[in-house]
Amino acid sequence: MAEDVNILEVLDEVQQNGLAALATVSDEAGLQAWRTAHLGRSAPVMLAFTRLGQISKELRPAVGQKANQVKLTLEAALEERAEMVKTASLRQKLDTERLDVTLPGRRTALGRLHPAAQALSEIIHIFEEMGFQEYRSPEVETDELNFELLNIPAHHPARDMWDTFHTTQPGTILRTHTSPGQIHAMRELCPKPIRVILPGMVYRYEQTNASHEIQFNQVELLAVGKNITMGDLKGTIQGFARRMFGETVRVRMRPSYFPFTEPSADVVMECFVCGSKGCQVCKYSGWLEIAGCGMLHPVVLQNGGYDPAVYSGFAAGLGPERIALLKYQIDDIRYFWQNDIRFLEQF
Repeated sequence: MAEDVNILEVLDEVQQNGLAALATVSDEAGLQAWRTAHLGRSAPVMLAFTRLGQISKELRPAVGQKANQVKLTLEAALEERAEMVKTASLRQKLDTERLDVTLPGRRTALGRLHPAAQALSEIIHIFEEMGFQEYRSPEVETDELNFELLNIPAHHPARDMWDTFHTTQPGTILRTHTSPGQIHAMRELCPKPIRVILPGMVYRYEQTNASHEIQFNQVELLAVGKNITMGDLKGTIQGFARRMFGETVRVRMRPSYFPFTEPSADVVMECFVCGSKGCQVCKYSGWLEIAGCGMLHPVVLQNGGYDPAVYSGFAAGLGPERIALLKYQIDDIRYFWQNDIRFLEQF
């Protein structure tokens, strides 16, 4: 029993020694060392809890209560000392550091347009100068507008050209091109002549590489009127390219196939990334496709409300990101969507 009573005296001594040692601590490292020595698993006050089972039942509540009181006292003293050390450290920092109020302030970093947005804005501006008006159409479309009214009926093999994102709503998809906007514009403006551009995002479920992405911007050109010819289309494309890249730029139109145009063509431009020597962007051909185009198919004109016997027209779908690849000599289209600040800060 006397030995148990002695434990209470030992705990009093543990508290006094702990408080005395804490009073000499003056930095964060000392606080951490004190915490380990006086409140860690091997500290005397913590060992008292593990030895409660060895103490007589009569004295066990008193010893447990005393050990808990010592622990709480030491913890409170540690918290108070830590605050004092922190305050002293801040005061010392203020005493040793000086602020020169005459120095110029740091300028706030300014945001800027994304390179894809810059290219898109310039493309729109050029076509507006050429007499085209901007027209917007939905990004979520019906299968009818995205395909069927563009002369691509259900189960037509040409649908394999557009890897489509379908929604849970039957017949509703993310548009695979801006061409559905042709129907929207023609039905709204018919029977007036049309000269519009339709910029916007399109979505295709396809493999990404240096020149392909699953989402990208597109700018649709649409002109409808009387006596519009393939020569008008070629002149428009060449005029745009020269305004965008300079008078000496080389542009080619090569035969292609699109169900909604006849005849159809691809627009390819010399690759400025490699100087037409061949790279991963141009698939080592020296030329990069920037648009698909052609004369409006009579079925599409008719679906838009125009009589194909009286009216004709042309359409083209340009890829602003591909044009940006050439303009800024970027070697991978995927950089546009990775949000790497090192890339974006160059523009």
